[in-house]
Parts: sequence; structure tokens; C-alpha cells
Amino acid sequence: MKCREAIQEISNFLDGDLDGGLRKELERHFAECDECNLVVVQTRKMIEIFIQAEPVDLPLEVRSRLHGTLRKRLNPSA
Repeated sequence: MKCREAIQEISNFLDGDLDGGLRKELERHFAECDECNLVVVQTRKMIEIFIQAEPVDLPLEVRSRLHGTLRKRLNPSA
């Protein structure tokens, strides 16, 4: 398995949404590839941090700009 293929499956790997064969192939790749293993470890840590984090209220100005940008991207013809 190539690194690009492994990285594309990290989300499914961490969520447990893979068949046994692909999961074993990824586990083998992550055990042998320090760079990809680092991505998996860091992604797990980031998920843990976000899960434990408290929601933060955005300032009104930031919220307004964010909503405006999202509206433009979701409805570019408007």
C-alpha cells in the first residue's frame, strides 16, 4: 500500500469503518511507515482534544463574516 492510499483511509480507519482485510493492510502500513503512523497518532490526538473541548462563542463580527462566506459558497448565484 502506498502512503497516499493509506492517508486517504485514515478517517475510515479511525472510525472503524473498514473491512478486516483493508484494516489489517493499513495496520501493517502504519507499523512500517513512520510518517503515516505519525499522521494517525496526531489525528487521534486532535480528535481527543476536540471531543474534550468546550464550545467557544464566536464574536458577533466573526460569526457574521463566517455566515456570509458560507452563504456565498453554498449559493454562489445569489
